[in-house]
Amino acid sequence: MGALPKKKVSQSRQGNRRRHHWLKLPQLMTCPTCGEKKRTHYVCPNCGTYKGRTVIDVNRRARRQAQE
Repeated sequence: MGALPKKKVSQSRQGNRRRHHWLKLPQLMTCPTCGEKKRTHYVCPNCGTYKGRTVIDVNRRARRQAQE
């Protein structure tokens, strides 16, 4: 059997403990190829490049979604 609390934790004390649990916004940078905002260390969803190389053919992907 684990440890049990001796007293009830008040709402303010619970809030003080959880005040650092907020969500952080993702780090954004401008894509050097197309200039759109993208997440760092991710493939650009607009042009499909990563570190200057084309990783995803965005035009082919858009055509495939249009067919469905």
